[in-house]
Amino acid sequence: MAGLRFIDLFAGLGGFHQALERQGHHCVFASELDPVLGDLYEKNFGLKPKGDIREAFAEVPAHDILTAGFPCQPFSKAGDQLGFDCPQWGDLFDYVLKILGTHQPAYLLIENVPNLIRHDDGKTWEKIKEKLEAIGYEVDLGKLSPHMFGVPQVRERAIIVGARKGLAHFVWPTATHRPESVSIRSVLDKNPPNAKALGPKFIQYLEAWQDLIDALPKGEDLPSFPIWAMEFGATYPFRDLSPHKIGFDNIGSFKGALGRSLKGLTAEEVKAALPAYARGESDAFPEWKQHFIRQNREFYKRHKAIIDPWLPRIGDFAASFQKLEWNWKGGPRDLWQAVLQFRASGIRAKRPTAAPSLVALTTSQVPVIPWEGRYMTMRECARLQSMGQLEFLPESQGAAHKALGNAVNVDVIAAVAEALIKTPSETLEVSVRPRARTEASLAA
Repeated sequence: MAGLRFIDLFAGLGGFHQALERQGHHCVFASELDPVLGDLYEKNFGLKPKGDIREAFAEVPAHDILTAGFPCQPFSKAGDQLGFDCPQWGDLFDYVLKILGTHQPAYLLIENVPNLIRHDDGKTWEKIKEKLEAIGYEVDLGKLSPHMFGVPQVRERAIIVGARKGLAHFVWPTATHRPESVSIRSVLDKNPPNAKALGPKFIQYLEAWQDLIDALPKGEDLPSFPIWAMEFGATYPFRDLSPHKIGFDNIGSFKGALGRSLKGLTAEEVKAALPAYARGESDAFPEWKQHFIRQNREFYKRHKAIIDPWLPRIGDFAASFQKLEWNWKGGPRDLWQAVLQFRASGIRAKRPTAAPSLVALTTSQVPVIPWEGRYMTMRECARLQSMGQLEFLPESQGAAHKALGNAVNVDVIAAVAEALIKTPSETLEVSVRPRARTEASLAA
């Protein structure tokens, strides 16, 4: 297939560039607001991106394919979800529309967070779809994840495809790998010398939790709910009314986090002795929180004889690490064999078939490889985005993790592009065929 011209908007580390260049297409324009990423893009691809597309859209040349991974914060569940009303990023899609309307490329390929599909009860996607159709594109929306294509990362993303001559030829790519056939070890180096070692405190956290796991009855599955050790021995009221609504000075007869007595404490001292999630000013806890508290207190009652002598070991742990999420049902009861993350919500242990989804909004959640006592390197994280061969990455771990968390997965985009982008003769040949659809297609 003869190569077509594409533009790479909100280019980041160049995931779209790598995917389309792999198929013989060539980039004629790129834009990237972050000057550091712009410099890296030039080093990696020999093309200097323009900056803010709102200032540079008039410089966009003629092209056949538009690609864009416009900022996801307005639509992400981790953000404020202001959508197109976001004062910082909400207008960027309008500039994509201006470019499409001006140059009328044959194809468009856009990636964003999966919450884009559900945002504002689906109205956001309907608005996007209507605007793209109004300027001459047939469009469709799908959800795909790298693990479907053998890359050990579960990270669903919404992908919008469009074509001016219709999508009769297009079929969403289907999974090439079963989830159980994927292994994180496929992207790992053996004891890489530049890896950040797991610090003594974090080893202490794991050793303490592993000792509890080892002591629990072998015939009982580890909890599928998050283990909140702060609820072990706690008796403060949580049903119906919150401690705030009851009044912190009215619950002195109860016990707080880790079973600490509240008797004789001032209202402020009582509040401080409760778990952080129980100090809020709402009148009542949401149902999900009540459910987790109840499950943890019942778990404590069943295993009180095991937990009580263990509990002092975690008394001075940071609150986040007094929590454990075990997400490996049926696996060996061994934290040192799991893939870990130290999250605000707790220590999360997952089966080693895939890494946790890379997150752009934080640099503190780099996956941990406990059997080697280290964090994943940035080169290994790059392989999770199918960018292992990219020569230049950001120099600092924080900047690299942020950029990779914002990146599109090259293998996923390549699979979609291969199904979408045809030569003019191929498009003419298939335009009379009925449209094929798969489970990946989520359009209304």
